[in-house]
Amino acid sequence: MSYVIGALVIVFTASGVAFCLLAVVGMVRMPDLYTRMQAASKAATLGAALIIVATAIDFGTTPIATRVLLTSVFLAATASIAAHMIARAGYLVGVPLADETVIDELRGRYDAQTHELQSVPSDDLAASPEQDGIE
Repeated sequence: MSYVIGALVIVFTASGVAFCLLAVVGMVRMPDLYTRMQAASKAATLGAALIIVATAIDFGTTPIATRVLLTSVFLAATASIAAHMIARAGYLVGVPLADETVIDELRGRYDAQTHELQSVPSDDLAASPEQDGIE
């Protein structure tokens, strides 16, 4: 039975390390802040969660499993929110988009003087490609 638990710990840890490595590769390879934030928040969060799940399996107690569950939920919630806020702040201070970026959904909707972001009416969500600069 301990071989099975050991194998599970190795699989979860190796998977977590692989996802963290993918997050690092994504951070290096992606062209701009916004795509880097996406790579960091998704892959690194999953990698960290898999590693702490391996810890819970290794210890095998209910209190540890409870802490792991709560930590995973907290990590998933805060990492995605933090990445969104960093990307939004970068956009608002003028960090340029990559040349490959096709659609800029916030263009023209943010007033830098009042710091207000205009909401988009639901009818405008299906805007034509010409409005977003696609030719």
